[in-house]
Amino acid sequence: MLLSQTNLAWDTLFQLEAAGGSGPFHVRLTNAIREAIRSGRAPSGSALPPSRKLSADLGCSRWAVTEAYEQLTAEGYLEPRVGSATRVRIRDQGRSAPSPPIMETREPPRFDLRPGWADLQAFPRTAWVRAMREVVATMPTRDLWYPPRGGHLRLRVVIAEYLCRVRGAAVRPEAVTITTGILDGMMQLGRALFAVGHKSIAVEHPCWNRLYKGVTGTGLQLVPVPVDADGMQTGDLLATAARAAIVTPAHQFPTGAVLSPSRRTALLKWADSVDGLVFEDDYDAEFRYDRRPVGALQGVSPDRVALFGSLSKTLAPAIGLGWMVTPPRWTDAIRSAETRMTGPSTIEQLTMARFIESGAYDRHLRGQRRKYRLRRDRLATALARRLPMCKVSGAAAGMHFLVTLPAGVEAASVVAAAASRGLRLLDLRACRPGADNRDSRDSLPSNRREGLVIGYGNLNDTVVERAIAELEVAICEAGRL
Repeated sequence: MLLSQTNLAWDTLFQLEAAGGSGPFHVRLTNAIREAIRSGRAPSGSALPPSRKLSADLGCSRWAVTEAYEQLTAEGYLEPRVGSATRVRIRDQGRSAPSPPIMETREPPRFDLRPGWADLQAFPRTAWVRAMREVVATMPTRDLWYPPRGGHLRLRVVIAEYLCRVRGAAVRPEAVTITTGILDGMMQLGRALFAVGHKSIAVEHPCWNRLYKGVTGTGLQLVPVPVDADGMQTGDLLATAARAAIVTPAHQFPTGAVLSPSRRTALLKWADSVDGLVFEDDYDAEFRYDRRPVGALQGVSPDRVALFGSLSKTLAPAIGLGWMVTPPRWTDAIRSAETRMTGPSTIEQLTMARFIESGAYDRHLRGQRRKYRLRRDRLATALARRLPMCKVSGAAAGMHFLVTLPAGVEAASVVAAAASRGLRLLDLRACRPGADNRDSRDSLPSNRREGLVIGYGNLNDTVVERAIAELEVAICEAGRL
């Protein structure tokens, strides 16, 4: 209640036209204020504007406003206070205005094992706020205008330097386009391909399901290409009519496979032979544990590869920033096309640039690598002890791995049983084309029929053992083991 008493209702809309027709102005104003209070637009305890200000805003005499206030005070709607504003009286339950709608909230799971989630508790709030404060205090006035096409030059320069240093990419600032995320960039580039006559694009199978749905919206037909332990089976590309392909060569989602050197070479040769383009999804390249980082494919063939990245896994999706690095031909196509009315917030872009320049981003990533590695080790140990019949793969990098279930156990049944125990999981079959089709049971390679994609980015370290204990119960219930 104390919070409501600090509210100002100075800009409340008083609907005079609907309040009493053509009667005296002070009567219509009284009716309009009464209606605003009853509807909740002027909340209980909020301060109405001084009579002098309201009369100036409405173009009426101050007498009309004071008459309306006095009448509503007599009726018990308003409460004048000496030395303070006239406020809407705090009403009892018998005369309360309708409560404002309550936003629907979803109960968070007790144990969150969904992939793709960063550790939101670890978001570096203090460092981010410091960077934003410095940016807002020093940014030129011209930067308060709409964001420039392609993104602010300062961030594009910083991202180019970062990708060259950390990912071995071959990047110049003019090739960088700032996006709201990886999918945003892929859809922009996909529309550019479709505009010049591309009809289809190859995608890994299985892969991130939102990618299937998003890229379909560009007009391109998706051509699934199977994935095995060495990544996308690039030899199958030759049998397709596609001249573009989306791959996750450093850490395939969801299998965790790394594209082998021979297939990296084959992929680039294919792109040259068809005058094509490779979309390199570098979604979690910052997190490597048991092997050395794999350099970006774009660094080998910058004329044939477009590189995509974002802050969703390293910081938080709420930042809403990503980037794509494209060959000049496609950069020009994206910049000339009306793909969006405006880009990501300039203030957020400059904050990220400052965050990287100050070294705060590198420090944050070093801390997260240590944290994720320890969490992964704890989770893998618990799985090996409680569920030795399950095979774990793809754990050398990223924030997820694949758990292959024992024969006879259906992943969908495990997911349902786990949900009833407060454990949220992802069925591997959700990472396939047509995942909403319950009849597509043979849409995965035969060696990957039933599995779970286990994420540990947003899992609290203190509940790892309990989470795997619940998973053990769910698997036993699903398979009646």
